[in-house]
Amino acid sequence: MKNKYYITTTLPYVNSSPHIGFAAEVIRADVLARYNRQLGNDVFFNTGTDEHGLKIFRNAEEQGVTAQEYCDGFAAEFTKLKETLNLSFDNFIRTTDEYHIKAAQEFWKRCEANGDIYKKNYKVKYCVGCELEKTESELVDGKCPVHPNQEIEEIEEENYFFRWSNYQEKLLKLYKDNPDFVIPKHRLTEIKNFVESGLNDFSISRLKEKMPWGISVPGDEDHVMYVWFDALTNYVNTLGWPEGENFKNFWPGMQVAGKDNLRQQSAMWQAMLMSAGLAPSEQVLIFGFITSGGQKMSKSLGNVINPIELVEKYGIAAVRYFLLSELVPFEDGDFTIEKFEEAYNVNLANGLGNLVSRTANLIGKNEIEIDIKENSDKDFEGNVKKKMDIYRFDEAMRVIWGKIKESDEFLSNKAPWKMEDKQEIKEVLEIVAQNVLNIAYHLKPFLPGIAEKITEQYTQKQITKGDPMFPRV
Repeated sequence: MKNKYYITTTLPYVNSSPHIGFAAEVIRADVLARYNRQLGNDVFFNTGTDEHGLKIFRNAEEQGVTAQEYCDGFAAEFTKLKETLNLSFDNFIRTTDEYHIKAAQEFWKRCEANGDIYKKNYKVKYCVGCELEKTESELVDGKCPVHPNQEIEEIEEENYFFRWSNYQEKLLKLYKDNPDFVIPKHRLTEIKNFVESGLNDFSISRLKEKMPWGISVPGDEDHVMYVWFDALTNYVNTLGWPEGENFKNFWPGMQVAGKDNLRQQSAMWQAMLMSAGLAPSEQVLIFGFITSGGQKMSKSLGNVINPIELVEKYGIAAVRYFLLSELVPFEDGDFTIEKFEEAYNVNLANGLGNLVSRTANLIGKNEIEIDIKENSDKDFEGNVKKKMDIYRFDEAMRVIWGKIKESDEFLSNKAPWKMEDKQEIKEVLEIVAQNVLNIAYHLKPFLPGIAEKITEQYTQKQITKGDPMFPRV
């Protein structure tokens, strides 16, 4: 019987076009989904869009369109990422989907039935950019450090609250009993320290007369759900919770997120799950940010990288390669066009592309038929697996590129183009061609399109040179 494997990204907020940070997150999730399918597991891979909240409501008003029309436009851009980045997700959930709305309301009812939802008047400082409440200690010179160009607003009204304070000890026990619950370890330490310092109940509704763009609170038409409470429930709703077979089969699962989502994914959401009587997530991977030339990306600085434009110019494989190989997943990484093009030329054009083309050319010229089979090197497979077991996509790619270098050196040292004995030539090229086919097998989760092309080329009865995969830039 196949093992079940569920993985979900966070849902990007649809107030702008897809950016390079989310592209990195969804591509890493895609690698894990593809890798697990390759292992023979039954995989469900979820992504989608987060579409409620004050920021979207105001942006739609400014543009003179309805909030739904505003969301539809951006959601279409994120849906297209399946083709643009060659993603293999099984479901794309939108928080405006009818089934999500009904399931989010059911989730609310269960938390309420458990005594964890109550109403009170409150006053709080609020960052619209984050859609989060902020304490004085979180502000720098009175501004949110993540959105320093936006004014902090004060909200004073009657809202519903979630009793987060009820879950301090349960969350700490979750972290203690599951030392790999949050990866990397320093992020687990960070969230443990936060929870140990004490949890304040958080607001989970807004007055509809002030902010109508949200899911209605069950039993109270004057309020809509706070965007974070609504959006977080997507991770089970996408599986057909509460009754769906996918939920019964796949939950709990793996979640991936950026470091700005640590608190929401590993503490807020886990407490909500406990309140609703559901199992916590299996594991949460927290990735670093991507900077540009050492600076935070921002529209005002003009250094925002659009992944769709990159793909149009350099191809899907080049973008996937850089984000997976040249950035350490759990630390902040830097992107510049200069670094991108250097990695492309050195490792794709002169590395993988050259080996594949050179070997095929030699086989074709010598009219040799060779007998090879995919994934015949168990040591190679084991070395890739060691890195994938700890989610080091960059190091797994280094293992693969080590095999490329090894094969190149072997070919150069043996110099079959100087040999006259056809059997000797065949023996050398058979070894290299076998390596190429093994490399393609291990590239399938990372560069699926390129891996497929190489596999097709190298499983022909007569291998011949094809068009260059990576023309130099």
